[in-house]
Amino acid sequence: MALRWKGTLKDRDVTDEALWLNRRALLGGAAGLGLMGIAGGARAAEGDLEPNSWEEITSYNNYYEFGTGKDDPARYAERLTIAPWTVRIDGLVDRPGDYAFEDILSKMTLEERLYRFRCVEAWSMVVPWTGFELADLLELAGVQSSAKYVAFETVLNRDEMPGTAYRVLDWPYVEGLRLDEAMHPLTIMATGIYGKDIPKQNGAPLRLVVPWKYGFKSIKSVVRITLTDSEPPTSWNKANAREYGFYSNVNPEVSHPRWSQATERRIGGGLFAARQDTLPFNGYGDEVAGLYAGMDLSTYF
Repeated sequence: MALRWKGTLKDRDVTDEALWLNRRALLGGAAGLGLMGIAGGARAAEGDLEPNSWEEITSYNNYYEFGTGKDDPARYAERLTIAPWTVRIDGLVDRPGDYAFEDILSKMTLEERLYRFRCVEAWSMVVPWTGFELADLLELAGVQSSAKYVAFETVLNRDEMPGTAYRVLDWPYVEGLRLDEAMHPLTIMATGIYGKDIPKQNGAPLRLVVPWKYGFKSIKSVVRITLTDSEPPTSWNKANAREYGFYSNVNPEVSHPRWSQATERRIGGGLFAARQDTLPFNGYGDEVAGLYAGMDLSTYF
């Protein structure tokens, strides 16, 4: 079951109390939805985790299958067919197969998670996700003892994804995690934002969210999950290994080869808003730094 990780945030950290309670009342009657409260990481300062608005979260996106402009996903992603949807889980698992999205949801406990989101391009936002812990999905498939990594693949439908006509990346988009990263309770598969179904431009119907890593690690519209004993290829690493490593943990002390990562621009802050200091591991160091004990964090992961 989920809920192994407990955060410190309260309902009031998300939005107006009356609106939040009203949303809870509406969601409470949804079949199969166990809304168990808010979870989140350590706060850098009081008020740091005020969530971005729905409009900001859904209109400023990187989803290159629909174009390289920040507004291209919102403009073109509506073309994407997301029902029916299945996720193939294979590799080093006891129960490989094609899992229907509805069947997955019927077996998962959905939660609200308020997380920082930090893009490698040095902008950030705060997103109130709905989802379930990836560990629960992997346990459903039965992880074998020889598995060490988890590989992910995004849907590829060229007729509905105009950006795939261009070789920006080697399609389909692929990503990967070490198994202990994937099983960490902070790692979730998101199905919604602000208690609503996740929009297509944000990765509907099912996307990965790994809040201590740069955003490109949180692969969208997942159709395949493969357990393996070797490090899987990842799209941005294949495109430019010098700039995009496999780990890609948020690290303010290590600059991207073309820009500093020491500060970030908060989306929605306004034209004259001051940049914010970037937090190691995006503010989740207390929870995840131990995963990398003994590793040289002075290199760009």
